[in-house]
Amino acid sequence: MCDEIQKSFPLSPKVINALCAVDREKFVPAGFAQHLAYDIKALPMVESQYISSPLTVAQMTEYLAPNGGDSVLEIGCGSGYQAMVLSHLFRRVFSIERIEKLLSQARERFQLLQSHNIFTKFDDGQKGWAEYAPFDAILFSACAKTIPQAIINQLQDGGVIVAPMLESNKQIVKRFRKHNGMLDEGESLGECLFVDVQDGVTR
Repeated sequence: MCDEIQKSFPLSPKVINALCAVDREKFVPAGFAQHLAYDIKALPMVESQYISSPLTVAQMTEYLAPNGGDSVLEIGCGSGYQAMVLSHLFRRVFSIERIEKLLSQARERFQLLQSHNIFTKFDDGQKGWAEYAPFDAILFSACAKTIPQAIINQLQDGGVIVAPMLESNKQIVKRFRKHNGMLDEGESLGECLFVDVQDGVTR
C-alpha cells in the first residue's frame, strides 16, 4: 500500500514511516477487512460516513505535518485512522467526533492498539477544544465552507490549518498559516472529496 501511494504522491520519510506503522485493516469495517483494507480507495462506514482512502490520508498528513510537532487538533475523528497516523508525528493528538457511534468504535481501536497519545472528545468539532489550545496544527477531516473563528483562536501563531474547503461547488484542500493572530488567504493544494462539516452532534 505504501509503495503504491509513493508512486502517486511522494512523501517525506517521516510521513511514510508514520503511514506504514499503522495497520489500516484495524480501521475498516469487518466486511471489508480481508480484501479491501489496503486498496487506495475510501470505504463506507456507519452513519453515511467514509474512512478516507490511504492516499488521501497520506496527502493530508504530508500537507500538515512533515516535521510533526507537539500537539495537533483533528476535526472529525471518523474511524480513527487519520488520528493514528498523526500520533506517530505529534506528541499529542486531540480528535473530536460529532457521531457518538463512530467515536465509540474509534476509542475501542485506540485501546486495542495501545495508543496513549490520542485524546478524543464527543462534540461539534467546529467549537474546537479550547482547554488544550493552542495547537501547532489543525486538520479538518470534513469539508468546511469557512474556518470558524473559534478554531483560528485555538491555533498557535505560526501554526498551520489544513482543510478541505468548498469553493465554486468544488472541494479544494487548502493550507492556511496564522500570522499575528490572523489566517492568510491560504494556498490551494488540489481537489478532494470529503463528507461535509455538519452542525451539532448525533447520538
